[in-house]
Amino acid sequence: MEDEVILIKDGFVAEIVLNRPTKLNAVTPAMAARLESLCRDIDRDDGVRAVLIRGAGPRAFCAGSDLNALADYPSAWTFRNRVEYATAVRDIRKPVVAALHGWVLGGGAETALSADIRVMGRSARFGFPEVQRGWVGGGGASQMLPRLIGYGQAMKLLLTGDPIDATEAHRLGLVEYLVDDDKVEDEARALCRKFAGFSPVAVESVKASVRMAMASTLAAGLRYENEMNTLCFAAGDHMEGIRAFQQKRDAEFKQ
Repeated sequence: MEDEVILIKDGFVAEIVLNRPTKLNAVTPAMAARLESLCRDIDRDDGVRAVLIRGAGPRAFCAGSDLNALADYPSAWTFRNRVEYATAVRDIRKPVVAALHGWVLGGGAETALSADIRVMGRSARFGFPEVQRGWVGGGGASQMLPRLIGYGQAMKLLLTGDPIDATEAHRLGLVEYLVDDDKVEDEARALCRKFAGFSPVAVESVKASVRMAMASTLAAGLRYENEMNTLCFAAGDHMEGIRAFQQKRDAEFKQ
């Protein structure tokens, strides 16, 4: 059987592909375990500086968890201890770009929220239908959505379970780039290549600082930011940035 989660490396960019197109890339427990393992390996791999995640086939990025597989858990405790695949993506310290097309639903939408940047095709649709099935999502939607789009809009999406189109998702701030459908992957890859060209210490420090801002007070966040700034200077990449500026050339970060 063909791998249902694929890893492709191109230079400093790692590309994760959810590869179950006949089932809208719905995630099974085996896929979740594979995704978690890949995310952990990518996080430790100094040869990876940026990550792209996408779905195979034309119909969906990901329709969330496979509902048939959800029915197979023998107990609530077993379900509680499942591999949470959106969290695995969110825990990557490097920048993650999600290329979104077709249906982006449930756990798939939570996986998209776990990325740092989202590029969405104009015909795509974004939704959180869990309440219509009798539960609340467990991959972060109730925590991430209010931080991204505010309480009222988050409640509208989560309580109705109704999907929204790409234009509305962009207006709300759920996605950062809205592009033609055939440009989604190209735009996402271009962003990954751009991030991969910067100092990995600086890029990861930016991500860590912004994540801290979402979880702390302003005073604590400001102190943390200064420590990250100091870490960048201690790593030494700033000297290449300064030399490149002085010599009027692009910086080449070797870290």
